[in-house]
Amino acid sequence: MGTSATPAELTIRGVFLGAIITVLLTAANVYLGLKIGITFATSIPAAVISMAVLRNFSGATIQENNIVQTIASSAGTLSAIIFVLPGLIMVGWWTGFPFWLSTAVIALGGILGVMYSVPLRRALVTGSDLPYPEGVAAAEVLKVGTGEGGGAEENKRGLAMIVIASVVSAAYQFLTYMGFVTGEASRTFRAGDGATSVSALMSMALIGVGHLVGIAVGIAMFSGMLISWAILVPHFTAIDPTFAAAPDLAKFVGGVFKAKVRFIGAGTIGVAAVWTLLKIIGPIIAGLRAALAANRARAAQGNASLDIAERDLPIGIVGGTILVSMIPIGLLLAAFAQTAPIAAAPGLTIAATVAYILVAGVVIAAVCGYMAGLIGASNSPISGVGILAVLGISLILVAIFGRHLGIDATKSLVAYALFVTAIVFGVATISNDNLQDLKTGQLVGATPWKQQVALILGVLFGAVVIPPILTVLNTAFGFVGAPGAGPNALAAPQAALISSIAQGVLGGNLDWNLVGLGAAIGAGVVVLDELLKRGGKYSLPPLAVGMGIYLPMDITLLIPVGAFIGWFYNRWAERSPNPAFAERLGVLMATGLIVGESLFGVAFAGIVAATRSDSPLEVVKDWPMAVPLGLTLFAASIAYLYFKTRSDASKAIAAPDGPVISEATYR
Repeated sequence: MGTSATPAELTIRGVFLGAIITVLLTAANVYLGLKIGITFATSIPAAVISMAVLRNFSGATIQENNIVQTIASSAGTLSAIIFVLPGLIMVGWWTGFPFWLSTAVIALGGILGVMYSVPLRRALVTGSDLPYPEGVAAAEVLKVGTGEGGGAEENKRGLAMIVIASVVSAAYQFLTYMGFVTGEASRTFRAGDGATSVSALMSMALIGVGHLVGIAVGIAMFSGMLISWAILVPHFTAIDPTFAAAPDLAKFVGGVFKAKVRFIGAGTIGVAAVWTLLKIIGPIIAGLRAALAANRARAAQGNASLDIAERDLPIGIVGGTILVSMIPIGLLLAAFAQTAPIAAAPGLTIAATVAYILVAGVVIAAVCGYMAGLIGASNSPISGVGILAVLGISLILVAIFGRHLGIDATKSLVAYALFVTAIVFGVATISNDNLQDLKTGQLVGATPWKQQVALILGVLFGAVVIPPILTVLNTAFGFVGAPGAGPNALAAPQAALISSIAQGVLGGNLDWNLVGLGAAIGAGVVVLDELLKRGGKYSLPPLAVGMGIYLPMDITLLIPVGAFIGWFYNRWAERSPNPAFAERLGVLMATGLIVGESLFGVAFAGIVAATRSDSPLEVVKDWPMAVPLGLTLFAASIAYLYFKTRSDASKAIAAPDGPVISEATYR
C-alpha cells in the first residue's frame, strides 16, 4: 500500500526493535506496578531508545521511530491489566495465571481496543481540539530528535531544552529515591468537625502534563479536588463514629477517601462519561461515514486515491474483526458455564455477556479516548473505568441470578465478573493509549493503517509477556488477601478494589448511595459546564471534575499547578518577539519534564528488579530536612526552567533564508 516515494515506516527492523523494547518496558511496568504501586508511561522512553538505535542505520525516518514507540507504548499500556487479573487469585478462583488463558484474555481485549479506536480517530483526533498532552510530547521528542518540525536553530534550542528539563526532572527523582529530598509532601489536619489532607507527589512530569493540558482542564480538576477534599472527606470523617478514637489521623482520612469518596468519584465519572459520549456521538457517526466513504474510494480508485492521513484500516476489516473476536470470547466464557449457578442458564448468560462486551466496548473506547485527549493516558483514571465495567457486568449477573446464592455460587459469579471485566479493561487501556499514539502519528505524518497494525503487534507482544511475569510475582510474593499469601505479599490495590466491588454487588452490600451522590454531582457539573459554554469563553469539562474527585490528591494536585504556570507562560509568549517559537519552546520544556521522569522510571524499575528491593537507592531514611529541602529544590528547579525557557525564547533566531528575527523586527 502506498507509493515507492513513501518514507520507511512499518519495517521489519522497526517491528523487531519495538518487540525488544516491549519485553523490557512491559516487564518493568508490571513488576513495578505490583511491587511498589507505581507505573510509568512507555511511549516517550520507547521513542528515545528507538531514535538512539535507528540513527545508526541508513534510511531511518521519523515515521519509523514512531512505529517503534507505538508498538512499545501499546504493550506497556496493557500492563494495567494488573488492576484486574490478580483479583481472580484474591477471590480464590485461580491459584496461578494460566498462560494461554491469560494471554487470550489480554490479547482479545487489546485487539478490540484497537478496532474500536479506528473509527474514533477521525472524531477524537483529526476532528477534535483535545490537547493530547502525551501524544504531543511524544511527537515533539520525535521531531526534535530527528531534526524536523522547525528551523535548525529552533531545533537546536528545542533539543537543548528537552535535555536540560529531562536532566533536572530525572535528577530530582534520583535524589528522592536516595532519600535526600521528599517524594511526597502531605499534611493531615482537622477541618471543622472532621479532618482532611493536602498532599502532592513531587513529580515534575505532572507539572509538564499540566502545562500541556491547559487551563480549562486544570481548573476542572482542581474543582474536583475541592469537592473531594474540602467537602466530602471532612463530612464523612465527621460523621464516622470511630473518628474521635482514630490512632492515626492520616491513615483514617486515607481510609475514608478510599472507602467512600472514590465511589462518589466513580459515580461522577460515570455520568460525565455518558454525557461525553452523547456529545461526541455526532463526530463518531461522521467518522464512521468518512471511513465508509474512504472504503468506497479505495475500492473504486485504489489506495493512492486517498490522502495519507485518511488511510485507516478498512472499516470492513475493523467490523469483521470485532464480530469474529466474539467467537473466542464466547468460548472462553463457556468455561465458566460449567459451574453453578451459571450452568443453570449458560446460553442466556453468555449471550448477555457478549452483548455487554460489544456495547460497553464502544462506550468505554470513546470515553477512554476522550480522557486520553483531555489529560493524557498516564493520568487517566482507568481504574475508575474498571469500577464502572465491573458494576455493569455484576448488575447483569444479579438480574439473571439474583443475590445471596451461597459462598461457592457467589465466588463463581464474582470470578466470572472479573474475567469479563478483564476483557473490557483491555479495551479501555488500549483505546486510552491508542488515540494518544494516533495523535502522535498525525503530528509526524504517519500512515494511520500502518500505525494501527503496529498497535495490534504491540498488543500481541504484551499479551505474551505479561502472564509469565505475573506468574513469577505470584509465586515469589503472592497477593494480599489471597489464600496462602506470604508476609511480603503484593498489595495490588486496584485489583483488590475492583474485586471487592464485584463481591459487594453480587453479595448485596455495596453502598449505592455513594455512587448515586456522585452521579448527582456529575449531573450538576454537566449543567454548569453547559451554562459556562453559552458565554463562549469558559468551560468546566465534567470528566476532568470527576477525575479530580476520584483520583488521590497526591497524583493530581500538580496538574492544575502546571496548568496555571503554563497559562501564565503562554500569556507572556503571546507578547514575545516570536510567539509561535516561544510557545513551542514551552511545550518542549514541559515535554522534557515528562521525558526525564519516564526514562528514570525505566532505569529504576530495572534496579528494583535486579536487587529485589523496594528502595535500592536509599542512602538516608526519614531525614528531617527532606521535606523543606525537597519543596525548596522542587520550586527552584521549576522556576529556573521556566525562566531559562523564557530567556531562550527571547533570543533572536536567524531565519533560514533571511535576516535575523529579532525583537526589533516584531516591533
